[in-house]
Amino acid sequence: MDKKNIVISNRVAIGISACCMGCPVRYNGKGLDTLAAMGRERSDFQWCPVCPECMAGLGVPRDPIHLTGGDGAKVWTGEAAVKNRHGRLVTEDVKFGALSCLETLKRAGITAFVYMDGSPSCGVYRTTLKATKRGTPPGIFGSLLLSQGFFLIPAADMQSPLKWWDWRRRLLAFYWLTNLDINSKAELYDAWSKLKFLFQELDTPWARAKGHELASLDGAPEAAYIQAFKTEALELLRKPSTVKRITNSLWKNYAHYRKTVGKTVEGINSPDFQRNITTIAKELTTMERKAVEDEVLFGTTPVLYREKRRMAARVKPSESDTKDGENPSL
Repeated sequence: MDKKNIVISNRVAIGISACCMGCPVRYNGKGLDTLAAMGRERSDFQWCPVCPECMAGLGVPRDPIHLTGGDGAKVWTGEAAVKNRHGRLVTEDVKFGALSCLETLKRAGITAFVYMDGSPSCGVYRTTLKATKRGTPPGIFGSLLLSQGFFLIPAADMQSPLKWWDWRRRLLAFYWLTNLDINSKAELYDAWSKLKFLFQELDTPWARAKGHELASLDGAPEAAYIQAFKTEALELLRKPSTVKRITNSLWKNYAHYRKTVGKTVEGINSPDFQRNITTIAKELTTMERKAVEDEVLFGTTPVLYREKRRMAARVKPSESDTKDGENPSL
């Protein structure tokens, strides 16, 4: 097995509720740029903003809408409805807008979505503002995203450096595994070996049981078994970790790095150091960078993104690789 991180150089496409990207498309004509905290990392991804309520033709500004009679899933079965503030039914309009947005995401090849919780359309775990009681999650569009198996990221978590770091590393692993072609026991076990440290952090009992199960496979696994493995693994990757688990994983994998490379990394603190979430996120990104530079597996973040030009810049011809009088820069 190649014991170093998987590095992808193509930008992962992410769908996002348009109002979360600063677009002034909310019912009151406002928007919130939840990506601002990402800084330059924002350009590491390709973004596809959509707004079901705008695609429904409700306009901006508009009367706020709410669910009545059930959650967003029941809207699709006809058991619930969508009304605006004045009681006018807009169910069919919003359904049309949601389907239009889903078609857009599929056309763009998107499997991840940043959603605005509290919205009766895009909300997944909350469909009303905190001060109100109407509505039952998920929302109309949120229920479609759930049913289609999207990797769902709450917009509020984009504001926290550690929460976003956790979502990002699991998203990259999710994207890689989703698109990985596995046809043999060797390929299956190699995929497992690449991601097992992350799996162990997220769910130790499952990871241990799955590791024993894979080790005991007799012969080539059937396609149904491989698909079942991917389904379980992808579901696990959707679940956030905890600060404690992340910190423990950082130190465990840093110890592996020191043992392998024989050196320490400036900026990585001892286990008893009193860290805040910003410090932890900084240490983690430092280790990600060192893992690529020294070609040592940092299992906490098994899949990393690097631009092609950044990777190419690391590979420079040495003097011994060039002939006399030859310009290495050519």
